[in-house]
This record gives sequence, C-alpha cells and structure tokens, in this order.
Amino acid sequence: MVAQPGFYEVEISSLVYGGYGLGRLPDGRAVFVPYVLPGEKARVQVFDEKKSHARARLVEVISPSPERIAPRCRHFGDCGGCHYQHLSYEKQLLLKREILADQLTRLANLPDPPVQPVVSSPRSWNYRNTVQFHLSPGGKIGYLAANSNRIVEISECHVPEPVLNDTWPRLSLEPDPGLEEIELRAGADEEVLLVLEGRDPRPPELEVDMRLSVVYLGTEQPYIMAGDDFVVMEVLGRPFKVSAGSFFQVNVLQAEAMVNHLLNILPLKAQNILLDLYCGVGLFSAFLAPRVGRCIGVEVSPWACDDFAVNLDEFDHVDLYVGTTEEVLPALELSPEVVVLDPPRAGVEKAALQALVNMHPAVIAYVSCDPATLARDARILLSHEYTLEQVTPFDLFPQTYHIESISLFRA
Repeated sequence: MVAQPGFYEVEISSLVYGGYGLGRLPDGRAVFVPYVLPGEKARVQVFDEKKSHARARLVEVISPSPERIAPRCRHFGDCGGCHYQHLSYEKQLLLKREILADQLTRLANLPDPPVQPVVSSPRSWNYRNTVQFHLSPGGKIGYLAANSNRIVEISECHVPEPVLNDTWPRLSLEPDPGLEEIELRAGADEEVLLVLEGRDPRPPELEVDMRLSVVYLGTEQPYIMAGDDFVVMEVLGRPFKVSAGSFFQVNVLQAEAMVNHLLNILPLKAQNILLDLYCGVGLFSAFLAPRVGRCIGVEVSPWACDDFAVNLDEFDHVDLYVGTTEEVLPALELSPEVVVLDPPRAGVEKAALQALVNMHPAVIAYVSCDPATLARDARILLSHEYTLEQVTPFDLFPQTYHIESISLFRA
C-alpha cells in the first residue's frame, strides 16, 4: 500500500507534558501525538510541521499497549477536555510524577529532583466544581476539540460534580456569536452560579427552569440576571466567598490536601511575616494567618481582592496590596520569613522573582500548575543559593495531563 502524504506509522516511546505521546518520523524528527501510550504503534496524520518536530493527529492505533483501557466517555478522543481516560488512574499518577521529574531534570538542571509520590484525588471522576463550556453554532453546549477551535457538542461529561451534570443539560441558550464562554460553578450546599461571558454589552437570551444564580460579564459592568454574583465554597469547614470573576481551585478535596500540606511543611512562628503572592480570594492566607504575626497578600484581580477582604475580615494583622506582583514587590520594604506564591500558568514574572530573592526569605513555597514554568523559575531560585527540599505533586485534574505541585525552597 502506498502511503498517503502526511500519513505515517510511528512507534510511541514515551508520554510527555501536554498529553502527547512522543514518536519519530522517518526523517528522525520528533512527532507529538495525543491519545496514545508508550509501546504502541500508531498511524498518524501530521498537521503542523517544524524543522525539528511535528504535531500529528491519531488516525489509528495499530498495536495497542496492554495498559490501554476503554475510556468512560463517548467523546474521548474528539473533545479536548480529557487526555488520559485510556489509562488507569493508578498509571496516570505514576506518569505524572515521571513527567514532573523529567521537566525539572531537563529544564532546571536537577539530575535527581526530590519529587514525592503524587497525592491522589479522592475522586477520579466528578471532581470539578467549575467547568467552562462553549456554545456551538447550533446553540448546543460543548467543549473545544483538541488542537482546534471546533466545538464538540456533548451529551455526557464525567468530570463535573453531579449537581453541575444535573444543570448543564437543562440550559437553553439561543445561538449567539458574541457569547464566548459559559461557566458553571458549584458552591457548598450545591448552590450553582452560571457565568456568561461575551463581547456584547447586553446579556443574551436565556431560559432557566431551575434555581441558580446567573451573571453576565460583557464589555460593560457585570449584569446580575438572577440571584447573586458569587457562590460560597467550603474548605476544611471554612466558608469562602468566590465571585463570578474570581479564581478558585476546582477540586475542593485536593485544595484541602494542599492547605494541610502547607501547614505541615512551613515553619510558621508567631513573630513571622508571611507573604502570600497571587493570593486570590485568600485560600491559603485564611489558614496560615492564625500562625504568624503578620500576613500580607498581593493580588491584581479586583474580584478576588473584594473576596479576600470579606474572607479575611476577621484578622487585624492581615493586609492586602492590590496590583501585580512585579509592581508591588519592589515597593515593599519588609523582610518576610516565609513566602507562599501561587502564580498563573505563565509562572512568576522575572522582575517579581528578582524582587523576591532580594528580600531573601528563609522559606519559599511555590504552588505551580505548570511543570515547565516551575522548572524555569526553580533554576533562578537555585542560582540564588536556594535549595529545593521537596516537590509534592497533587492530582487536582484526574483524566487530564495537568499537574499541580508544591515545591519547598529553603535559603
């Protein structure tokens, strides 16, 4: 059989960050393929070629791995939301530890990084308290396809909490090209907040035959269409106000594990100054503040800052600085003993990292959602005479390639 242009048979040698399997094209270039496993032979179609590598779509698994299992969801392989449903959860955890260690070895020059076993999620399905959907041209709920702007209309999804799965199939929205994203968020007591984001100043038409809060975030002021513009999340028995525009961890049980981990590893004393960078609505500050003499949060999101003020209102020794970390840190004249930072996927801005090492805190706990940017920033901290004592991964996102971790650096 004559091979078609762009189609190849490749052997998959390993899995890499991003949910891809790594293979080699006949000319030796690396090719990255989703939904495959090490040891498999696959037929792929290259759609993006560079001088040193290429990306390809999976056409057919010719020789499946004995570790391959049947995915739970009928949309797996088309929808881009999940990446590892074809692998048992136990194997997913081992894989994520290997990938995190590999990123630190290659990008941070750490030959034997102190990566601990992954803290597994108590729920490997139906764990997400927040999900983001898109609306298809026909007005149906869906997710983006892998490596595409095409919207896959869905009839099932196994990662949202049950109350969200009871909600999204009942939404009735008119097709609206200006409506960019639909978010559902479940709070404590199963209260549900629907957040619509769009390019139009006016909210879209929506039929609701259930009890939920609805907020539209357009080009002008937020518009409350029903109920409240926030939900209340609960972590370790403590309530947190989380507004429509604020970020919060999507896996509450794992958020609890991360809080407990920080309480266990950080040397917190009554005379300490604690700096909580990218503090959001105050998840970590709320539990760490009672153990230190002064707690200072830094956050740029107006929504999150308002929530932080509510969630930390009981403490007289907690302050909040509003602005980007790279703007605020150089202006702070203090010497914190302990720093907790939870940056976005892009990691810490270079100016912020330099300002941080100039303060020379004794301990830095780096909460990361991206191994590559963690490794980049770790390399800088290590060059300033910090030691990486431990890296503990937390699986906040089962069935996906995402890896959350907490790294402890000590001066």
